[in-house]
Amino acid sequence: MNWHTSSIDDVLKELQSQPDGLSTDEAAKRMQQYGPNQLQEKKKKPAWVLFLVQFKDVMILILMVAAIISAIVGDLKDMIVILFIIVINAIVGFVQEYRAEKAMEALKKMSAAHVRVRRNKRVEQIPAAEVVPGDIVLLEAGDMVGADLRIRESHALKIEEASLTGESQAVDKSADALTTEDVPLGDRINMAYKSTLVTAGNGTGVVVATGMQTEIGKIAGMLQEKEATTPLQQRLADFSKKLSFIVLGICLVLYFIGILRGEKPVNMLLTTISLAVAAIPEALPAVITIALALGAKKLVRKNALIRKLPAVETLGSVTYICTDKTGTLTQNQMTVQEIWQYDQSDLSIPGIQKDQVLLLVMSLNHETQEDHTNNNKRKGDPTEVALVEYAVQQEKYDKKWEAAFPRKQELPFDSDRKLMTTVHAVNNEFLVITKGALESVLKICRAANEEQINTKSDKLAAAGQRVIAYSCKLIKELPKEGDFEALESDQHFCGLAGMIDPPRPEARKAIEECKTAGIVPVMITGDHPITAAAIAREMGILQHQSDKTVTGVELEKISDEDLDNEITQIKVYARVSPQQKLRIVKTLQKKDQFVAMTGDGVNDAPALKRANIGVAMGITGTDVSKEAAAMILLDDNFATIVKAVKEGRRIYDNIRRFIRYVLACNFAEILTIFIAPIVGLPIPLLPIHILWINLVTDSLPGLALAGERADTKVMQRPPRDPRESIFAVGLGFNVIWVGVLMAAVGLVTQAWSIHHGDAHWQTMVFTVLCFSQMGHALVSRSEHEYIFRLGVFSNRPLIGAIALTFILQIAIIYTPFLNKIFNTAPLTWRELGICLLISTITFHAVEFEKFIKKRMGKN
Repeated sequence: MNWHTSSIDDVLKELQSQPDGLSTDEAAKRMQQYGPNQLQEKKKKPAWVLFLVQFKDVMILILMVAAIISAIVGDLKDMIVILFIIVINAIVGFVQEYRAEKAMEALKKMSAAHVRVRRNKRVEQIPAAEVVPGDIVLLEAGDMVGADLRIRESHALKIEEASLTGESQAVDKSADALTTEDVPLGDRINMAYKSTLVTAGNGTGVVVATGMQTEIGKIAGMLQEKEATTPLQQRLADFSKKLSFIVLGICLVLYFIGILRGEKPVNMLLTTISLAVAAIPEALPAVITIALALGAKKLVRKNALIRKLPAVETLGSVTYICTDKTGTLTQNQMTVQEIWQYDQSDLSIPGIQKDQVLLLVMSLNHETQEDHTNNNKRKGDPTEVALVEYAVQQEKYDKKWEAAFPRKQELPFDSDRKLMTTVHAVNNEFLVITKGALESVLKICRAANEEQINTKSDKLAAAGQRVIAYSCKLIKELPKEGDFEALESDQHFCGLAGMIDPPRPEARKAIEECKTAGIVPVMITGDHPITAAAIAREMGILQHQSDKTVTGVELEKISDEDLDNEITQIKVYARVSPQQKLRIVKTLQKKDQFVAMTGDGVNDAPALKRANIGVAMGITGTDVSKEAAAMILLDDNFATIVKAVKEGRRIYDNIRRFIRYVLACNFAEILTIFIAPIVGLPIPLLPIHILWINLVTDSLPGLALAGERADTKVMQRPPRDPRESIFAVGLGFNVIWVGVLMAAVGLVTQAWSIHHGDAHWQTMVFTVLCFSQMGHALVSRSEHEYIFRLGVFSNRPLIGAIALTFILQIAIIYTPFLNKIFNTAPLTWRELGICLLISTITFHAVEFEKFIKKRMGKN
């Protein structure tokens, strides 16, 4: 049944209820039928299950195998490091998933504890959980609505529904049935919804839905949908699977080649096991976690609080940002943009010039007060505060007016009249001032040029402004208090005030930066379509003729197939429901888009949770939206999202830098050991050499690359294709040719040394591979920019890591105690010089590749 289009008598009849409420027995029967008025949760996974689930990732399983292999080889240090990384990774994942379940708890906390109902023909206070359909609920200012109600009586009743509908203004409620069926939640003025707040007046309502059948219950159901995986999680899962098969295949082939060459099976097993450990970048989870943690720390200083670490990188993949309007793109502060005074030739107010009339009525008709504890700032309804502040700041305003026109009577605003009237004494007469909706004000005015007034009003509305109309008259006698007809009739039309929540200047610039970065900004708002479109046009969201604005009612009529085809043209959604927000996100994701969704209300929570990254508002946001989101904006500013996107791109670039660097190094080690026996050379490295190179190359230099600064053009390139693998854009090719080059340098060193009878050939190969990888770490800082252009010392942690590795390698070569452990021999100065010289080949080759790329780019 459409409750909002039904008369209150039909509603009572349908629910078999009456104005005096239900009896206790009838309420008990309905409790059996409908169940308690509570939000239900899916069965929670025990904490131990959530923890064990963290170990099912392919990369983690590979690392666990590597830890076991390390223990078999006798390398306990490597095993401890690997296990430490696995456990830390699992704890981080567990904490994130455990916290995600708090969203439902926050939603349940928003429910009212007790409500007042009519039972057994008297008023009783009962727990909200015991309310049933058909109950008559009493409402007054300060109450939280305990269930979904059809309003039966309204006495200046106002309900704040921002958390549910996105509408920032409290809504005036009426008992009258609506004539249109497909009305958005925010426009159903004869309905009250569970968990919304009564801000003024009083009234009664009939319960039409409880528990999970309420609008907030439907949101709770949507909150239990599965979260989308992050781009990084998808790419690493793909990377891990491919890497495991490649490593396993190479190790098997190498083992059998060694056996065929007459090597001892035990030695070959140790070598292949060591190679398997070396091939797996066990530091990758640690590097990723540290890179994300450093990024999160940096973002807090930029007013973005990260609740889920993978969200930092996800920001770098975003292709769509679906943003709220109020407070995010705008200043959330109603401001008078323009006033228009109507011809006042037939009105004479004592002491007031003709061009002061509109300012006079604006400054007197209001309920605001000066707050003497807060620099005399005005407090009250934001709309009224804006109107009064505008008037008193004008040159023609006179501060003596307030004393000269003392207030004698007031008719407060209500939703039926859509007017507010005040009466002020002036000499021996009374000045009656009325403000409200234009159509209501025109009805009480005499001889007004309606065509001229409506033309001006339409112009203001087309610019997205909210129009307030004013009228007034002078009367001889003060009528009886509350006499609406005597006061609100036969008035002079005074003029119009156009108001708007102005855009944030920094948000406009951020929208432009989004577009440069290939990100599509979309506005999703609870506001009216005309206002939304006007702001979107001013912000640059609506730019082209093909860009569309769609309302929730229109969206409901669009089929899934048509929405798939049209969604890339729709840039503004106005008056949309929670289900529709979720539908928008899902449709975009179906088209392979990565979506960031902002929101502050309960109505936003399902879409925030489903989006690739949910962004909640820290100032205006509800606890539910914050728990459902991955990131919280501490300043509610759209520009902060763009800063976070830049940080996300930097972090992903750094993860790619590490992968490119470490895989090329690991590939070089595999090729060196794999090719040597094929070309007739002895196996060049011992298991301990492989593990040492792996330890020093994967750890400190890798972590230093995670802190690399952002590329200067990071926001001038389009987002990564969500379907691209981690090896895309030349990374896979770079890994192969650099790995081949380093292996070739190592093998040539081995062949040359053996040919010249050098007994230290193995130490030389070991040293050349180690130093080559340090040179590669240095040039891996950028795919395109020369190291000298970046500044050799601009990444000091990396320089420190390279210097430390160099010192440790020299110690292994020249310390007798370490010679025995690592089976190395002291090199002569000539041999060391040759190793150092040969090691620079990789460095210069990668820099030359950048030169070739630049030349090809220019041509």
